[in-house]
Amino acid sequence: MGIEEKIDIDVFKVVTRAIAQSDNMDIMTGHLSQLLVGTLKIKGCSIFAMNVESEELEILGSFGMSMQYLNKGPVLLEKSIARTLKGESMVVSDISKSDLLQYPQEAKDEGIQAIVSVPIILYGRVIGAVRLYHHEVWEVSQRDLDSMLLLSEIIGLGLMYTRLLNALQAVKETVGDIHTVWLDPTSR
Repeated sequence: MGIEEKIDIDVFKVVTRAIAQSDNMDIMTGHLSQLLVGTLKIKGCSIFAMNVESEELEILGSFGMSMQYLNKGPVLLEKSIARTLKGESMVVSDISKSDLLQYPQEAKDEGIQAIVSVPIILYGRVIGAVRLYHHEVWEVSQRDLDSMLLLSEIIGLGLMYTRLLNALQAVKETVGDIHTVWLDPTSR
């Protein structure tokens, strides 16, 4: 029996719509995490941004994971499935047979059996990672891995779009404030 493929065009539709309909980073990443968990029928998902200064992955959004697991400690770039941050997708099909995890006991306590970590790449640079957590051993097909990498690129574009949109809105508000204070004589 072959490896079950979980990602089809419907997953791409769900992810793309979630990105296109959001202008708030927290809401978008939380919604994306929830949608990926539901459509892939997995335990949980977290979307991380890379913080180069602190050398950590920072959670942007998550679904299906306990607060205890999310607050287990800093996710260090060099200790947590580090090859992802070099641009490689990583599949840990069975965490009990891997030494790649920074927090293996916490993952086990959380009921995680498998982790797929895919880099979020934008303009050839890794800016974060999407982590998919499964409650059972998970053999991932090459097609699904390729699809996950493409999904993570779409998520990267969504993150960039949301940041740009928020920056433009802030500029618009600032310019509006300047106009009101400095150029409108009735506001003084």
